[in-house]
Amino acid sequence: MFARLQALLAALWGGFLLCVAFAAAPSAFAVLERAQAGMLVGRVFGVEAQVSLAAALILMLLERRRARDAAEAGAPANIFSAEVLLPALALFCTVAGYYGLQPLMADARTGAGVASFAALHGASLALFAVKGLAVLALAWRLSRPRSS
Repeated sequence: MFARLQALLAALWGGFLLCVAFAAAPSAFAVLERAQAGMLVGRVFGVEAQVSLAAALILMLLERRRARDAAEAGAPANIFSAEVLLPALALFCTVAGYYGLQPLMADARTGAGVASFAALHGASLALFAVKGLAVLALAWRLSRPRSS
């Protein structure tokens, strides 16, 4: 039961990240003025960060529950499985990328930041890419049959 729920949630989360990256953000800049598109994409990424926090925490809790149930059934338990580490990596990327870099990017737009907007945007993009790869790898791993 939990394995199917985990696989579904990871797949939905991965699809959501792909839609944000390849549909929502580019479309906003294609049809709106740069300032308006930036505001819209900023809002989209705010929603995405909240969804990512929730999805990562739920997936980690589901995996811990599944591992606990397997341990109670006599199977060896691995507390550092990829099914825990991949959402933890995505969670780290969300916190660092959105909640850590976004305030710095706002300062950089006004010229008061510690780094240029372009450098911070590049770091944010790299963290988003790592998060997307981690979530897609998780969805792939969870879609395969498990021995336990």
